[in-house]
Order: sequence, then C-alpha cells, then structure tokens
Amino acid sequence: MDELTQDPVMAELVAEYGPLELDPAESEFERLVISIINQSVSTASANAVRERTFALFDEITPEAVLAADEETLVEAGLGKAKTEYIRNAAEAFIERDLTRAGLADATDQEVIDELAEIHGIGEWTGRMYLIFALGREDVFPVGDLAVRRAMESLYGEMSRAEMREFAERWEPHRSLATLYLWEHYES
Repeated sequence: MDELTQDPVMAELVAEYGPLELDPAESEFERLVISIINQSVSTASANAVRERTFALFDEITPEAVLAADEETLVEAGLGKAKTEYIRNAAEAFIERDLTRAGLADATDQEVIDELAEIHGIGEWTGRMYLIFALGREDVFPVGDLAVRRAMESLYGEMSRAEMREFAERWEPHRSLATLYLWEHYES
C-alpha cells in the first residue's frame, strides 16, 4: 500500500475513500457473467440488466444458464449477443477449470488468453475477471473507460501507453489503485 500513498494524488484518494480491499467473488462464474453484462454499457444500464437477469435464477451457475430459455435471457435485457457470450462462458466453465484453483498457476496474461478463447470475451473482461474473480492484486485495466477518465481528471491527458507506464509506480497494487480510480470516477 505504500506504493499508492507515495503518489500524492493517490494518497488523497486513499484519505478520501478510506481503506478499500480486493474482495474476490465467491462464484467465479457469476462474476464472469457480471463482467459480460457490464461490457460496453453504462453502470446504470448494466445494473438494471443484471437485476432482471439474476432474478431469473436461484443461483447463477453454468448449468442453470445453459438450461435457461434463450429468449427469456434476451428479453431480460441481455440481447442476443450477450446471451450467446454468457452461454459460451457457461460451456467453457463446464469443459475446463476456470476457477481460482484451476488458474492459480497461470500468469495474468495466460488467464486473459484462456478467457479470450471464449467467443465474446476480450481483454477488458479478462482483466475484470483477474481483479474481481481471481483477486489478483496487480492488474491495471487501461482499457476501462472509467479508469482512463479518472486518470485524465486526476493527472491530465495521457495516451494509454503513458497511463500504463504511469501506473507502474503503483506496483504491486495496481488493482487497488484501480478501485480508487473507479471510486473517484463514480463520485
């Protein structure tokens, strides 16, 4: 955490928002579904779709998603593409071990590459999975619009490459820095 507070701007965020912690989701699959829902939509839209979709299930499991009526998922707000992506993720979870235990020895890039084999999952979703499902501590999702906007607001205009280089000062706690950037952006 010292790496964060040595940056005076980040130190202000830490003081303003208090201690934040990475809290990996209990269900890795459910967390992946949330990330897929969150792709390319506003937070408010994603929350509404997630509520309607999750209300259809007792528990979000690969088996339950595959057993669900496709049209019902589409009508819950997922649309055809995200319904397909979530069903693809469900099949992948059944076919291979994408849990914390199954990916424990994989590097961050190996996890992203493994997830990218699932149609509908790209680097952004892979990085969200690293942070929120696997609890990896040193992930910096420069592809996230909120992260970029927060950095521009706090540090001035930068290219993505410059942001990545700038974020190196927060190693090995870039995931935590990301949480603070999101807090700033959402406030």
